[in-house]
Amino acid sequence: MSLKASATIRYTAMRLGIFVGCFIAVLGLVKLGWVPAGIGDANLAWVALLALLLSAPLSFVLLRKQRDDMSEQIAGRVEGAKEKLAANRSQEDAVDDAARATS
Repeated sequence: MSLKASATIRYTAMRLGIFVGCFIAVLGLVKLGWVPAGIGDANLAWVALLALLLSAPLSFVLLRKQRDDMSEQIAGRVEGAKEKLAANRSQEDAVDDAARATS
């Protein structure tokens, strides 16, 4: 397995890290009273929603290289699977043609 084999895991871990960082930052701002605390028992849901809204654009900008690496890895795997499928189809066609020729 190459170093690029973990591009998806690396991207996902980094994205989760950005979300956790945003969650902790928003939670701190809520505890300081700089951001509204939500309604009733919805405090953690409010904090998670705000953290998600902050982390999404940050991830989009900060993780561009990792996202490109991941898409190249996935595209390579898809291309390899297409080649294998085409090779299998041609083998099946050859066997089928040979069976029809002998019949």
